[in-house]
Amino acid sequence: MKLKKGDNVIIITGKDKGKKGKIVRVLVAQNRVIIEGANMMKKHQRPRKSGEKGTMKNMEMPISASNVMILDPKSGKATRIGKKKVGDKLVRVARKSNQEI
Repeated sequence: MKLKKGDNVIIITGKDKGKKGKIVRVLVAQNRVIIEGANMMKKHQRPRKSGEKGTMKNMEMPISASNVMILDPKSGKATRIGKKKVGDKLVRVARKSNQEI
C-alpha cells in the first residue's frame, strides 16, 4: 500500500466525497484507511456503573484505500503516487508536480 499514516488525502467517492483530511491509521490487511473527520458513525455505549447514563460516541470508521487519493503538496489537488530513487533511497513523489511527499 502506498498510503501512510499522516498523509493528507482527499476522498474521491462515497458519501464524504470531496472531504480532505489526514490519515490516522492504515489497515494494510483489509486495504482500508481511517481519515480524521470522515466516515463518521455513531456508537452507542452502555452505562458502565449503575446510575450512569449511556452515551453516543462519534467514531471514524475505515474507508477503502481505493476511494482516497493523496493531495499534491504543490497544488493541493488529487494525484497519484510514484517512486523515485534519490541517492540510495526510494522516495515517494507526486505524479502531477514530481515533488517529494
